[in-house]
Amino acid sequence: MGKVDLIASYWTIAGNVHPHSEQEFSPFDFRDRVEAAARAGFAGIGLKEADLEHTLERRSLREMRHILDDNNIRHVELEFISDWFLEGEKKKESDRVKHLLLEAAEALGARHIKAGDFDSQVTPMPRLIESFAALCDDARDYGTRILFELIVDAMIKTLPETLEMVTGADRENGGIMIDLWHIVKLGIPYEKVARIPSRFLLGVEINDGTLTCPWSLHEDTINHRRLCGEGEFDIRGFIRRILAAGYDGPWGIEVLSHEMRALPLEEAAARAFDTTIAHF
Repeated sequence: MGKVDLIASYWTIAGNVHPHSEQEFSPFDFRDRVEAAARAGFAGIGLKEADLEHTLERRSLREMRHILDDNNIRHVELEFISDWFLEGEKKKESDRVKHLLLEAAEALGARHIKAGDFDSQVTPMPRLIESFAALCDDARDYGTRILFELIVDAMIKTLPETLEMVTGADRENGGIMIDLWHIVKLGIPYEKVARIPSRFLLGVEINDGTLTCPWSLHEDTINHRRLCGEGEFDIRGFIRRILAAGYDGPWGIEVLSHEMRALPLEEAAARAFDTTIAHF
């Protein structure tokens, strides 16, 4: 196989930051993270909306783009748009985040923006299709993609429903982000993931973990993921199937854990890259 491009997903090298908290922005400076990721070998980096807002208090999008280019970072991943299928105040906040991320995507040349749901908000499929199509249309005007991430807390939790939504929307820049963590925890066979049409399989993230745990699934998801090779997932088997399915994009490494948050930036980036690339 050819050269593999890896993306340091936001949470992996963000440091001591906890999801769904008041302060989701990284204590590490943007330039420091980009340079650490590049030195480790990464070709891409992820940013979350709260961190983007925090960074923009000190740097312009133009300056951020120069930093990325200076370090040969070719793939930028932005997250996270939620509640895009709702109405009222939640939709108003979702639109605010959407516009923030779309403007950043255009300025930074972002490959994609992740979208999904954290509240298992049951929504009729026709509305999901219509809303996802509209989201993709907005993103197209800014030159980026929208990738729906199938996660354990989403309003749709099965691959057939996910495919129904993205197929129904039928947008060239709309597809699916597959995170190995959620595939394992949802019990979706690798073979079914590999059957996703290549036009919709537009993003992949890998990581490791245990197959069972003594705590809740939510606790497991935000605090106990592991670097590749440090858990029980069949990572190489997953990679083989995804490559055979025709996926040729970059691979994200997304690890949320107490251990990773405690590491110095350089060590976190180096360990994330080295343990991930070893599986290719």
